[in-house]
Amino acid sequence: MKAYRAAILRFATDRQPSHAAFFEEDGLLVVGPNACGVQVVQAVGSYNQLRRSFPDLEVIHWPGRIIAPGFVDLHSHYPQTNIIGSPSEGLLPWLEHFTFPEEERFASPDYCAQTATFFIAELLRHGVTTALTFSTSHRVSVDVLFAEAKKNSLRLITGLCLMDRHAPADLLNQGSGNGKRDATEQSLLDSQELIERWHGVDRLGYAITPRFAPSCTDAQLCGAGELAARFEKVWIQSHVAENKAEVAWARALFPASASYLATYADFGLLRQRAIYAHCIHFDDADRELMRTTGAAAAVSPTSNLFLGSGFFDYASADRVGFQYGLASDVGGGTSFSPFHTMLAAYYVAREGQTKAGLSLSPQHLWWQHTVGAARALGLEGVVGNLQPGCEADFVVLNPQATPLFARKTSVCASLDELLFSMIVLGDDRLVERTVISQAI
Repeated sequence: MKAYRAAILRFATDRQPSHAAFFEEDGLLVVGPNACGVQVVQAVGSYNQLRRSFPDLEVIHWPGRIIAPGFVDLHSHYPQTNIIGSPSEGLLPWLEHFTFPEEERFASPDYCAQTATFFIAELLRHGVTTALTFSTSHRVSVDVLFAEAKKNSLRLITGLCLMDRHAPADLLNQGSGNGKRDATEQSLLDSQELIERWHGVDRLGYAITPRFAPSCTDAQLCGAGELAARFEKVWIQSHVAENKAEVAWARALFPASASYLATYADFGLLRQRAIYAHCIHFDDADRELMRTTGAAAAVSPTSNLFLGSGFFDYASADRVGFQYGLASDVGGGTSFSPFHTMLAAYYVAREGQTKAGLSLSPQHLWWQHTVGAARALGLEGVVGNLQPGCEADFVVLNPQATPLFARKTSVCASLDELLFSMIVLGDDRLVERTVISQAI
């Protein structure tokens, strides 16, 4: 067992996100192995109270630091690491001119390996300890990323990108024969084999991954739905309603479906553990479909602002009551930093809702990138928090990391002021270290 002394941030699970935070100015976090040998939180609370219960345990003291839950990133694209910050007039041109040419390079195992190594290191450097991310349509891209995440004990979920139409030939799922049917069938067989190889290994999980409905034939979507029914514990990830031109395209391709989102439901791809990125251009029927199926939205504010896609409607999501959490969406998203993502979410809520705007509280913003995102993944009580029983993934924050951090945080008069100052000013310099739960 190990014990750490510092200020500690964690979240109540029975409170509204806007006031869910607990903060111990002088706290103690005690971690130790559970029955499976995984390091989990054994006790957390006031140092003065808990120290008496662990008199013989050596305490690692980090004065002036804050221990907080590791961040959960609900959506990103590891193959797009090198195209972050590429200029474009919108989503579909960005895919054509930057995304697809870059992803073609992932046929090379060496290119996959060097990108995966950098991507995992960058997540950890920014305090992300759980990530749901896309790979490419190349099987090697999945194998390499899983291996790198396993080496670093990162909790990571990914899957083979399914796309058998409306993309460059080199990116369409490749089969053993020359026909499209062979390629489509092979992509589903590859997905099943990858599930059986990687899902549940250490801290790894598999996600059935249609890129988005327009990139998949009915046969591929049908096969993906059949896989989802057979493997109930795996995740599903895709995109929906990000861009108005994309929505119109999807409606033209699937006219029998009630909406773009309903297309996924029609193929058995809306359920718990299904994460759909963006979810911007929804009506209340779509929101109700998300709620009743248990699917969740990966809100990607830096990407949506960068590509001019629109604003996630927080007020309507809360009114209807479906789940959501925050995501970097690298490389359409402009930063790996959870602080940048939280700040962009604040802008989106202020500018994209009613005329008066919606001011998300700092606690709510932080909750979206920890507890809320974990809940969306079906991992509440496992990651994204520092309550007893949670895996011991955490970040150590240094609010004196720069002169401006130190000046601002020294005059904060409340927890909300402290959290908001870190959201507004924070970046990778704020994250002094990232600690990952490991089996012993």
